[in-house]
Amino acid sequence: MDNAKPKKVILIGAGIMSATFGTFLKNVEPDWNIKLFERLDAPAMESSHGQNNAGTGHAALCELNYTVEQEDGSVDIEKAKEINEQFEISMQFWSYLVRNQHIDDPRAFIRPLPHISFVYGEDNVNFLKKRYEALSPLPMFESMEYSEDHEVLSEWMPLMMEGRAAEERVAASRMDGGTDVNFGELTRKMMGDINGHENAEVHYRHEVADFRQMKNGQWEVKVRNLENDTVEYHTADHIFIGAGGHAIPLLQKTGIPESRQLGGFPISGTFLVCNNPEVVDRHDAKVYGKEPKGTPPMTVPHLDRRYLEDKTSLLFGPFAAIGPKFLKEGSNMDLFRSLKSNNILTMLSAGAKNGSLVKYSIQQVMMDKADRMKELRKFVPDAKDEDWDLHVAGKRVQVIKDTEAHGRGYIQFGTEVVHSGDNSVIALLGESPGASVSVSTALEVFEKSFSEYIDKWTPKIQEIIPSYGRSLIEDSGLLQEIRESTTRDLEL
Repeated sequence: MDNAKPKKVILIGAGIMSATFGTFLKNVEPDWNIKLFERLDAPAMESSHGQNNAGTGHAALCELNYTVEQEDGSVDIEKAKEINEQFEISMQFWSYLVRNQHIDDPRAFIRPLPHISFVYGEDNVNFLKKRYEALSPLPMFESMEYSEDHEVLSEWMPLMMEGRAAEERVAASRMDGGTDVNFGELTRKMMGDINGHENAEVHYRHEVADFRQMKNGQWEVKVRNLENDTVEYHTADHIFIGAGGHAIPLLQKTGIPESRQLGGFPISGTFLVCNNPEVVDRHDAKVYGKEPKGTPPMTVPHLDRRYLEDKTSLLFGPFAAIGPKFLKEGSNMDLFRSLKSNNILTMLSAGAKNGSLVKYSIQQVMMDKADRMKELRKFVPDAKDEDWDLHVAGKRVQVIKDTEAHGRGYIQFGTEVVHSGDNSVIALLGESPGASVSVSTALEVFEKSFSEYIDKWTPKIQEIIPSYGRSLIEDSGLLQEIRESTTRDLEL
């Protein structure tokens, strides 16, 4: 392999993942040729769009599903430490882009906002206290506060405590270092930066239709220009599939062995949204609760203050809805077309093994507004029907695969990277905390698929990510230094 020759890289999809990967790549290898294809007419129109997600900067400050209670009653905090470090890495990347004028106006895409964990009931209160006791001694969580006092909680979240019975057992933990992130605006800024790069081309209204790997190892990519209904062919040394829910069908079209036995279960997120300023102004936090017993992590209820452009709102959910589309702007045939002879048993096994998820999804579909308002009132006792409207958010496609540890038909929650054996194809699958940890995912791709370049790239990566190669979990001095820098650059 000639490592000195500039490579050709094709990115598919104009969401946060492709934008992050493309922006990072052009900084470490400015001579490489980048082409990005997006079938819609603008970036961040699917899951990355600000209105299609909750905008949480996932740092494990309040998300209880990252701290699981074990059979012996202890709380496993390893995932929380990992997620927190990964979000700090994302913040370093965004800070670098702002500081070096690749993107501007950080308050357009990130705002400081307290993150609060809130629970009710004896068992959940006991769990939250144990979680606080496990996390708060760590430097990355040392500013965490905890209270069961109704008066204190009324100061933290007045909207949620008003109308609540004085004898109800509730508790909350709070961290002021949380954020609300408009991933759509961040994506648009990064896409503008990529488009301005001399060795990059961004093509909207272009749909990738097929792939063929040639004898020399390069890929020929068939692309349909939707503007004039013509077909184009482009070549690439590496293909990055960051197309959200459509990543699985595209991965299947490559024909790589790693795409076999992969399937996807599409779920739409719906939220109750409040735009009444009198209500919105009384809740200035992101508050995450505990998922109901027997339900997957994506069912965690949360009440979020949102900042989208010049508008503020409240969002409560998520409520699930099932349907065959893999994208909000997809086809009702997406799910059926994804069923192949090599994954049909995987999909059937997933259905048989996850009856509780199927039952939960059906129950969610059957809910009307009254049912959803009943769930909201567990968070906001005095919520009025007229203040809240239903909003359909983006699509999530839960990855289904066969694994040695879990057997056939395992549903993967979270983000997963799939590489071809020769590392010429990389695909991003899954969901939260994906956008928040997208920079760590890009680094994982670099280290796995471009290992022969890492020594050359390391000085530049360390300029972009000062903590690269060191642990923010173990080095509290470095953590403090990084946080001071990112807080300054991002105006937090």
